[in-house]
Amino acid sequence: MSKKQNSQHGLSRELKSRHIELIAIGGAIGVGLFLGSATAIKTAGPAILINYIVAGMIIFLIMRALGELVMYKPVSGSFSTYATEFIGEWAGFFTGWTYWFMWIVIGMAEITAIGKYVHLWFPKVANWIPALISLIVIYIINMIAVKVFGEVEFWFALIKVVTIVVLILLGLLIIFTGIGNHGHATGFSNLWSHGGFVPNGISGLLLSLQMVMFAFIGVELIGITAGEAKDPDKTIPKAVDSVIWRILIFYVGSLAVIMAIYPWVGLDENVSPFVLTFEKVGIPGAAMIINMVVLTAALSSCNSGIFSSGRMLFNLSNLAQAPQGFQKVNDRSVPGRAITISTLFLLIGVALNYFIPKQAFAYITSIGTVGAVWTWMIIMFTHLKYHQQVKAGKIKRSHFQMPGAPVTNWIVILFLALVIVLLAFNDETRIALYVGPIWFIILTIGYQIVKKRKHKA
Repeated sequence: MSKKQNSQHGLSRELKSRHIELIAIGGAIGVGLFLGSATAIKTAGPAILINYIVAGMIIFLIMRALGELVMYKPVSGSFSTYATEFIGEWAGFFTGWTYWFMWIVIGMAEITAIGKYVHLWFPKVANWIPALISLIVIYIINMIAVKVFGEVEFWFALIKVVTIVVLILLGLLIIFTGIGNHGHATGFSNLWSHGGFVPNGISGLLLSLQMVMFAFIGVELIGITAGEAKDPDKTIPKAVDSVIWRILIFYVGSLAVIMAIYPWVGLDENVSPFVLTFEKVGIPGAAMIINMVVLTAALSSCNSGIFSSGRMLFNLSNLAQAPQGFQKVNDRSVPGRAITISTLFLLIGVALNYFIPKQAFAYITSIGTVGAVWTWMIIMFTHLKYHQQVKAGKIKRSHFQMPGAPVTNWIVILFLALVIVLLAFNDETRIALYVGPIWFIILTIGYQIVKKRKHKA
């Protein structure tokens, strides 16, 4: 086995530090910021910044817990493998399959969106054509080599980062110099001049909280990359520790600038706040530029979806919790079969646009909501069990440690429980509380089948 190869069944450690860094950024920045932020702002007003700060701290603690587990054992299965070791085989089974399905569902939604974004430029092209082409290209990228996936994700993330940095810089020019605003500096008074900083009260803050949390789905992807990171002892801690300042700059910074320029009451939920800011400065084709960035974000999410679902299926197979054929890697050290079957499921998303009504599709996508909260909770519970074994002297604690454990574990778990409760107060997310239990009943049946097969074997 070459030096580049991972001892975990032939995966190759070819993701460099810059790949991991930008994958971490890409996981924290998605379509939710570029398009969906106006909805969250309408719900909470300028106080939405408080939610992003609080949620950012919670995400940081989740990532520190995951980072400590990764430093204990850097494997591709990540939190599914750790859940199996520290909680039980059932926890690894539930987590692995839920995370796999979460990314399949997100991928379906993203390839559906890709068709719509391309439609802005080519209105005569049927939506399914660019969706299918994008899926084929991303599949090929993932099948070539892990470093190719990392390189593509690096550039996807870089486009998003540059866009946000440019917006912040242009916004600060408007705020302090008045350029693009007839020479009148806007200042920051718009943050409190229209009903106050918390115009919709505590209820507005709470109702927008789950919107904010779900904008961060994908940050845990750092854990999945650990099994193929070139130098996980250095790259993973660095990527995890930078999560908090990325959130502060990219989310809090950009939205603070936008709301300082535009009174929050005047934002249109159907128009990206980024488009408004670019147009105000006089940049031609602002809508087209942001459409390209949003398309990049969707492609990035789909790319991450194929990568992570393929690796999770590969890991489940290694744990005898999925068909054994999925644990095979090709001559480029890529789990080709696991990636292929995951991509075929994503292909169903193209067909779903035609055969399943939007309401039924919403039922399926709500699994993504359940999957994210379940994964984050499992990471915290697993870290608790890991911490208990460390205290008992059974294993040695990682040098990269979660601050405040185990108290901070319970703070995060209670916070996530609050998010689940808040799902009931939103018409679009309430369905998750109905679909979630059905999904876990299916998993319970599946786990019993797996147990019986293993027992017979």
